[in-house]
Amino acid sequence: MLDHEKIIILDFGGQYAHLIASRIRRVNVLAEIYNPDEISLEILQDPKVKGIILSGGPQSVFDDGSPKCDDVIFELEKPVLGICYGHQYLNHSLGGEVKQGEVHEFGMAELGFDLGCPLFLGIEERRRKREESDFKSHSPMTVWMSHGDEVVKLAKGFESCGSTSDCANAAVWNKDRNLYGIQFHPEVTHSEYGAQILGNFVNICEVQADWTMEAFLEEEKDILKEKIGDKNVLLFVSGGVDSTVAFTLLSEVLGTGRVRGLFIDTGLLREGEVEFVEKSIKDIGAHLTILNESERFLKNLEGVYEPEKKREIIGNSFIDVQRDYFSTHDLHDEWILGQGTIYPDTIETGGTKNSATIKTHHNRVPEIQKMIDEGKVVEPLAQLYKDEVRQLGELLGLPEHLVWRHPFPGPGLGVRILCSSVEMYCNASQIEQEKHVILPIRSVGVQGDYRTYRHPAIIDFNVLGNQSGFDIAKWEYEATDLINRNSEVNRALVLLGSNLNNNVGSQNFLFSSVSVQKCYITSERIRRLQVVDHIVTKTLEEMNLYESVWQFPVVLVPILFNDQGRESIILRPIDSVDAMSARVGELPFLFFEKVVTEILKDEEVSAVFLDVTSKPPGTIEWE
Repeated sequence: MLDHEKIIILDFGGQYAHLIASRIRRVNVLAEIYNPDEISLEILQDPKVKGIILSGGPQSVFDDGSPKCDDVIFELEKPVLGICYGHQYLNHSLGGEVKQGEVHEFGMAELGFDLGCPLFLGIEERRRKREESDFKSHSPMTVWMSHGDEVVKLAKGFESCGSTSDCANAAVWNKDRNLYGIQFHPEVTHSEYGAQILGNFVNICEVQADWTMEAFLEEEKDILKEKIGDKNVLLFVSGGVDSTVAFTLLSEVLGTGRVRGLFIDTGLLREGEVEFVEKSIKDIGAHLTILNESERFLKNLEGVYEPEKKREIIGNSFIDVQRDYFSTHDLHDEWILGQGTIYPDTIETGGTKNSATIKTHHNRVPEIQKMIDEGKVVEPLAQLYKDEVRQLGELLGLPEHLVWRHPFPGPGLGVRILCSSVEMYCNASQIEQEKHVILPIRSVGVQGDYRTYRHPAIIDFNVLGNQSGFDIAKWEYEATDLINRNSEVNRALVLLGSNLNNNVGSQNFLFSSVSVQKCYITSERIRRLQVVDHIVTKTLEEMNLYESVWQFPVVLVPILFNDQGRESIILRPIDSVDAMSARVGELPFLFFEKVVTEILKDEEVSAVFLDVTSKPPGTIEWE
């Protein structure tokens, strides 16, 4: 790999730094990532380095300790592309001015752009024309934003080549020096023409395209052989695509006799999951041990309410099970732990030097991290994204139903069952807003590469009674606009149905009351969510819609309305490729009608909502 021409990415800590590398690799160009304050000038001057990308990041260029690089990179006569924070840093370093924007942009935005800039070469015009635009292209494209600061004055030699309604300098370039800056994120799949923009930058760099997934596989095999040596591997298996592909790869490298799978029934699994995993792993010829540890996990989670604490307990409980298993079976120095960790798990846990913690994944709790630092863990997929894992799975010959199975979080339903340490009661006067209702619960979001823990808001009511008004795309735009302009909110919901007797969905958007129940994870709550999850999956399959969405989390929240029922359900259909960005999955009206009708047969369910929040500003999971 060292002999390949390449593009260097300087990681300023953004959630998408490795996603940039993934997008570059998709056009068969090697991309390598470095911390900006640690890379040597010798590496940057290497003739094989054909271009440099400055990633986004969670900080402001004005923050104490904000990441920086040697500004000599702008004098190397190599193309440079700054993205988000990198765009701001580029202009700030060269004499431009950066300020906090009047409006913080998170999610979708419409970009007017100049076709004369080589970044936008070959991009087709959109059907809708904007006559007021001064740009050569009169049709905007949709881009993905996640920023609070913006460039308000350009550095010498730069000119603007793209803007949104809230950001005048959303794209800039210095044609004489081959320097480019864009405020949006072309690397996320929901930036229209984002892949083409990055591909155009690759072309600007004139770099040779000779890196493939086949090349990655062969190199990874050599890395695994060297790292593992004569040891054996005990791999945590979940039944999802990540651990299954990791299991298959390790078995191919070491032989099936040196790799054992350990599947732990935590009591937090989907209905029928144990049987599915057992059959799937045996069908690929691997060795699997199943342990029922549901009592241990539920006991450890008893009386626990805080999301990060739940994740920590689940992660440490996995380690406790592993220790007991090692001890019972006399597996010690000759064995190491294997995990199907992929890159989003590490970056959202603050796994790179400048990144912020969004949420701690169960395979990144401190004890696991300590074992990683000691060289006792092998993670063959740790630099890949979900789409790449699936590509690798196909390359390894795994069957389609395993490669394309919906992702399921390692902590299982434990991060889909929200808990509350207090009881709350709010009457209508306390919760009514002008056009929405802010609920007295909170969930995790990601805004400007930072973790947020804020409230969801209801923006529409009783939509299943009006098929003509059922418009997921419209609600997603409304959600983005609300969240960008309201610092209390990081999610938006639509009420699909309820078990309430009164007319909740009036035009005044009023409930008579909202209550939050004090509760933690119990077997009863797990069973309620398992039933709902099964209803959703079964209906997707019956209507041939399973492959129409990338993932479909269902969430149980301890909130009820008008003192009826015990808690409510959130439906979260997801359209994504790699989990780093996401749109709301646009399923048909009839699907939701069927699902909600079935769910509300449980009279303990107070209401059913649809989460219409993109990522960012909302994470895929609620915790």
